[in-house]
Amino acid sequence: MTPSAKMTADLFQLDAAASQPLYRQIYDRMRGAIATGVLKPGARIPSARSLTKELGLARGTIDTAYALLVAEGYVQSRGQAGTIVTPDLKVGAPVTILLPRPGAEAGDSFRPDSILPFQMGLPALDLFPRKIWARLGAQRARAMQPADMVHPPVFGLPALRTQIAAYLQVSRGIICTPSQVFVTSGYRHTLTLIVQALLKPGDQVWLEDPGYPPTRGLLTQMKLAPAPVAVDREGMVVSDGLRTAPKACAAVVTPAHQSPLSVTLSLPRRLALLDWAHQYEAWIVEDDYDGEYRYVSRPIPALKSLDRDGRVLYAGTFSKVLLPSLRLAYLVVPQSQVERFEATIQTFTGGSPELTQAILAAFLNQGHFARHVQRMRKLYAERRAMTVAGLQSVLEPSFRIDAQPGGMHLILRPLDGRSDRALVTRMREAGLYGEALSDWAIRRDGDASAVLVNFTNVSSREAAVVLAERIRQLR
Repeated sequence: MTPSAKMTADLFQLDAAASQPLYRQIYDRMRGAIATGVLKPGARIPSARSLTKELGLARGTIDTAYALLVAEGYVQSRGQAGTIVTPDLKVGAPVTILLPRPGAEAGDSFRPDSILPFQMGLPALDLFPRKIWARLGAQRARAMQPADMVHPPVFGLPALRTQIAAYLQVSRGIICTPSQVFVTSGYRHTLTLIVQALLKPGDQVWLEDPGYPPTRGLLTQMKLAPAPVAVDREGMVVSDGLRTAPKACAAVVTPAHQSPLSVTLSLPRRLALLDWAHQYEAWIVEDDYDGEYRYVSRPIPALKSLDRDGRVLYAGTFSKVLLPSLRLAYLVVPQSQVERFEATIQTFTGGSPELTQAILAAFLNQGHFARHVQRMRKLYAERRAMTVAGLQSVLEPSFRIDAQPGGMHLILRPLDGRSDRALVTRMREAGLYGEALSDWAIRRDGDASAVLVNFTNVSSREAAVVLAERIRQLR
């Protein structure tokens, strides 16, 4: 027996009948050998290929165990030189790298007190073009004149409104003038302006069920009456709305990627929704929060591009595409409503910081925004695939991951009937982020138990394996 084979036989005495998965047994044996000094820092360990052959197991089982060891900092892969125990490893406390960034130093990670693994609503913060943004910011700051230091334009900086209108025509198929574009400080601000300009207390508003909880909360606070409308694989079920609240004054929809199910509103449903709005003179608020990120085909044109009667108000944001801290979003209103919104904004709004708007306008004008979106579309497709593979390797068959055409999050459905709220509570206690799908539902009927997790900041399969293992332990 060779020394390598003897080591394998002594170290990996596995029990195929045990409830603990084989990859976990391998991981535990290896970690124990490192902790007790049997395997010392710098020592070479069996390759995944040789271990697969000697143990007679599937390669995926070995890869999963090794990925967990790599991601927790116990071992390092040296390419053709093999895999070794991490040099200078301090035994007793693993080096946990939850969300490693490409090119980051060993041990570098996102701060757990500010950003949790799987945190929803965040773009890939590690790859934001900070140098370009800083250069544009310095240029705009140096060019400031006294006229730039007074109160900002309440409708938005003209240069930014012009750039947004040009971008929407190319990317989302929306034909609009800069005067139809109003810059806001976020989605809630956008929705508040729409309510103040077009609706009155007591009006019914169609809301997707399940749907984005802050929308329901804001409308309720403003004395409107949310009317839940079911969602299926083709998006909002317009016939359900016609049956339960046909005379509603407005509908809030997420046609590109329904929030949170990520399904796309089908063309027949889009036309039916537009017909309803025309017939009842109702308003449609199109919340296009991440329409750029579709991975199975090119992004679908916005619902607004089909609007021929001036009934659709298009709400976009830079939070999901660039940075939430920008606090910049925008609203495109029908031409017939420009004067009404101008009057409303002059009454209720003070404008967003002009310097930030100027930097963003330059970012758009010089093509950086379009290039960033293209890079992120490719990156998110890769990170989504890596995250799904890592989660499935650990969580199947206890969970199912829904197939989705786009978006920035995944839907994990427990297959044993357990409460998604209980699991999310335990995830938060363990330092992981998750949201319970049942909290997004209004009527709370049907198959609503699932956990929503973001993947945009999970930059490797190894990181996903670590996170999945933590979820498995919680259950």
